[in-house]
Amino acid sequence: MDWIAFALSLRLAAVTTLTLCLIGIPLAGWVAYSKSRLRPALEAVIALPLVLPPTVLGFFLLVGFGRAGWLGQWYGRLTGGGSLVFSFEGLWVASVLYSLPFLVQPVAASMAGIPRRLREAAWVLGAGRVETFVRIVLPLAWPGIASGIVLSFAHTLGEFGVVLMVGGDVPGVTRTLSISIYDAVESLDYGLAAKTAVFLFVLSFLLLSAAYWFQKRLLVR
Repeated sequence: MDWIAFALSLRLAAVTTLTLCLIGIPLAGWVAYSKSRLRPALEAVIALPLVLPPTVLGFFLLVGFGRAGWLGQWYGRLTGGGSLVFSFEGLWVASVLYSLPFLVQPVAASMAGIPRRLREAAWVLGAGRVETFVRIVLPLAWPGIASGIVLSFAHTLGEFGVVLMVGGDVPGVTRTLSISIYDAVESLDYGLAAKTAVFLFVLSFLLLSAAYWFQKRLLVR
């Protein structure tokens, strides 16, 4: 098995999940509690990766990340000529966008299920909205947050379409485990492809099993 590709996949999944936690949890709170008219539109944008073919999203990102795209031009000026296309940084940004609903949706659903009276009680006792969110909402929404973290990590670990479109197949830079399987099939090395596929299948199964077990334990408590 390509252990370099495995290490790269783990690194990509880790940094993507961390980034999703930083931007996705506050975004989930807004989705759960906002009464803005823009909320349905924002929810639709967040959920788009669930229904769009990965190649469609990957194509738009490839155009936007390219030298002629506004994001690619901005990144080039910022880094002195760097490129998001065929780079780990490009995979990172693409993975965050592609896995966003896998964290935001379970977290928002968990937060929406918290009784409003608990937040109102905190407000009456003098807590501000930020303090209430940190000390009341986040602890009570932890089962959903844990599920979102595991789902987004596992989803990023097995990405293929978006990764291939944006990152291509650069060994040690953008070649993830899913790309490694594709390469093995293309070279008719079905033995290597089978070993890698089984490894990824078992790993994903264990991650999801752990998430459901952990969530059940938290709910029981």
